[in-house]
Amino acid sequence: MDTKLEVVVIPVADVDRAKAFYKALGWREDADFPAGDDFRVVQMTPPGSPCSVIFGTGVSDAAPGSAQGLHLVVSDVEAARAELVERERRSARSSTTPEACSTAPYRQPGPRARPEQLRLLRLLQRPDGNGWILQEITERLPGR
Repeated sequence: MDTKLEVVVIPVADVDRAKAFYKALGWREDADFPAGDDFRVVQMTPPGSPCSVIFGTGVSDAAPGSAQGLHLVVSDVEAARAELVERERRSARSSTTPEACSTAPYRQPGPRARPEQLRLLRLLQRPDGNGWILQEITERLPGR
């Protein structure tokens, strides 16, 4: 039986601010369902991703900003960074600044991956402090 990860919950303080932030990154809005003052769920999907994130009111008891180490996989980390910087220039709502995109390595060597196969870039600690990382993968292990 296949089991697929399709949705990740991220805790946010301000639903509308978070929605504007992810839209400014070019993420698709899949849903925005309010049900009174105590419940609202927003679902957003990164371009090309089979997995979405949801956030909202009454969706999670976790503290805003407590989701850390969320990875966005790209084929070229420098091109992805450049696109995010350009989006920042075009959108006053995005907090993806060049300063938020560190090029420092963020990887502990593993037994199977060579350093040239996997590069990470710290990214996006805002609007609530949830920690996203761009992960460059140029070669997949068999079965992936």
